Amino acid sequence: MAESSSNNRMHDKNNSDRLELLLFNVGGSQPFGINVLKVKEVIPCPHLTLVPQSHRAVKGVAHLRGEPLTVIDLAMSIGRTGLACGKDNGASVIITEFNRSMQGFLVKAVDRIVVCDWKQVYPPPRGSGSSSYTTGVTEIEGKLVQILDVEKVLGEVVGQDTSLSADTLSEVGTEGALQGRRVMVVDDSSLARTQTVHTLDSLGVDSVLARDGKEALELLEQLNAGANAEGAVEMVISDIEMPEMDGYTLTSEIRKSPRLSGLYVLLHTSLNGAINAERAEKVGANAVLTKFVPEELAKAVYKGFSV
Repeated sequence: MAESSSNNRMHDKNNSDRLELLLFNVGGSQPFGINVLKVKEVIPCPHLTLVPQSHRAVKGVAHLRGEPLTVIDLAMSIGRTGLACGKDNGASVIITEFNRSMQGFLVKAVDRIVVCDWKQVYPPPRGSGSSSYTTGVTEIEGKLVQILDVEKVLGEVVGQDTSLSADTLSEVGTEGALQGRRVMVVDDSSLARTQTVHTLDSLGVDSVLARDGKEALELLEQLNAGANAEGAVEMVISDIEMPEMDGYTLTSEIRKSPRLSGLYVLLHTSLNGAINAERAEKVGANAVLTKFVPEELAKAVYKGFSV
């Protein structure tokens, strides 16, 4: 698979509600998927240089066109038996770009790209808990495909500093300025929800959580039932890629609702690119921000409450 050209196709008017998934496996028969928009290319497993004292799931560093690339054993990352990387075992590396970084995921085999409707992607079972590495499930040709929470994998393996600097806290005027304000955080990634809430907690902002747009819309209608409803949400921070109802559709539905239309909506996405901002504006979002820089999120929240 060469450099992905599906970024434009994915956001074409006729494909706005469709999701392209790259299917692969990490050993065994269970198929997994990742959004093609996060994929740069797929290559055979290259020579890797071991990194001393790195996370156990870091297989090593490859040199791709002169640039270093961290390669993560995806099977080991999600609690399965680690994979071998060599010329004779057919393993592949999926090179991805999201959350402002590029990394490779070692997989057993890559299958193909399939297209489905976001409405055909469902949240993982409630019983899967916070330990689950699945953000959604869908059925392809009679088989259940699990969409992996690669944001969670990356966060656990590489780590992410979510603390705010004293300068940022001073700049956004946290001395009671935002205390008690209420924000709904909508994201299918458990790690992304945790990161966002940590930043909001530092600002003194209360959080309400939802795992996808459908759940968020139902909660918003309940919490904002009256003009001065107790527990009313004042701002929505939403991911874009989510099962059942994505962030674009959620924003559009909020703008259609007389009860919710005035809410400030910040789309917080792992995907890079101006095309996200263009479509976010079309559906009525107030702002769009690429994950995950705590200082930028804090300033965006303060700006939203200052409008």
